[in-house]
Amino acid sequence: MCLILFGFRAHRHFPLVVAANRDEHYSRPAAPAGFWADYPDIYAGRDLEKGGTWMGINTNGRFAAITNYREGLPGPVALRSRGELVSGFLTGENAAADFFSTAAQSANDYNPFSMIAGDLDALFFYSNRGNGVAPVTPGMHGLSNHLLDTPWPKVLAGTAVVAATRDLDDPDVISAMLFTQLVERTSAPDSELPDSGISRQRERELSPPFINGEHYGTRTATVLLVHASGDVFIHEKRFGPHGAPLGATARAFRLERARTITS
Repeated sequence: MCLILFGFRAHRHFPLVVAANRDEHYSRPAAPAGFWADYPDIYAGRDLEKGGTWMGINTNGRFAAITNYREGLPGPVALRSRGELVSGFLTGENAAADFFSTAAQSANDYNPFSMIAGDLDALFFYSNRGNGVAPVTPGMHGLSNHLLDTPWPKVLAGTAVVAATRDLDDPDVISAMLFTQLVERTSAPDSELPDSGISRQRERELSPPFINGEHYGTRTATVLLVHASGDVFIHEKRFGPHGAPLGATARAFRLERARTITS
């Protein structure tokens, strides 16, 4: 997951609004978003190589999502997969602040990451490249391959679009607006590119919300809306090399009681 745009307790109708892209090598196998057979209260995609996930929600309202933190070229493979942190929170019962405090004790077992986790009452942020566990304040936020609200161009543009949905109440209209931003492929101007330790050309290629590569790129674009009533709307679009569409899944369920509307 390389871009997470979200509104937390700042929308008129939806206390949680999330628009997120997962960027990954196309060769890494993954299952589409759905309810897990071994944990039927979890709705998420699944990494079939290590068993974890990049973003998910459970029917108790626990939510988590993770991005990798970019600091130059990738280093050695870590002992543990970052995706297990998300699945670990979703399958557990500890409050997010306590979960992150425990995770911090083994932070060096993972490659660099930034993660948000919590529920409709409280969200927290933690990065093993940051300064500890921090509460997420109500408002519009963005997370790419750095720390929360680092003002990269796609974070700034994306949070503005999330903010523009603040007063809307139709999930389809909100989703359409957010997907338009998630599939944007225009690179940022050179003057606005971050310096994350990679080449200038690679910074250009990774600067749009949607990464359009041959071997690596945006695999899924997901919109998640949680209404104040407890109704959850989640729509995932899947892509292959050069952004080729591979299918989509849309589901709706109420926290603690699930049902399918489309598949």
